[in-house]
Amino acid sequence: MAINSIGDYPEKITDEVENFNGNQLLALDWDDHRGLGGAPSLVALAPSMLFSSVLSDVMPGLFSAHPDWASIDWKMVKWVLDGQVFQPNADASLKDNGIGHKSFIRFKTPGLDGFNGSLN
Repeated sequence: MAINSIGDYPEKITDEVENFNGNQLLALDWDDHRGLGGAPSLVALAPSMLFSSVLSDVMPGLFSAHPDWASIDWKMVKWVLDGQVFQPNADASLKDNGIGHKSFIRFKTPGLDGFNGSLN
């Protein structure tokens, strides 16, 4: 389909890291637990934040309403960062864990298959 234009369309990218006052965007998603909204959660966090703080201070606000949350065995969680399996260091910063601006972290909790096994 042909498109008519009245001129150049100015490309203005508004989600660059410079626009977040020192923070970076991070998408978080809990595999097989989509009942919490159906899409990954997006948060703006300091690159210096420890991964342990993401676990203790950020993720509960996003995911703890799900009944499976209290049953997570954190030693068994499988992590994926930007499409690659990884093992986060809880005592290191997001930056030191290789987590950058607009990174996407998915986590899977073996044995927890969503509400009543529904994958939601």
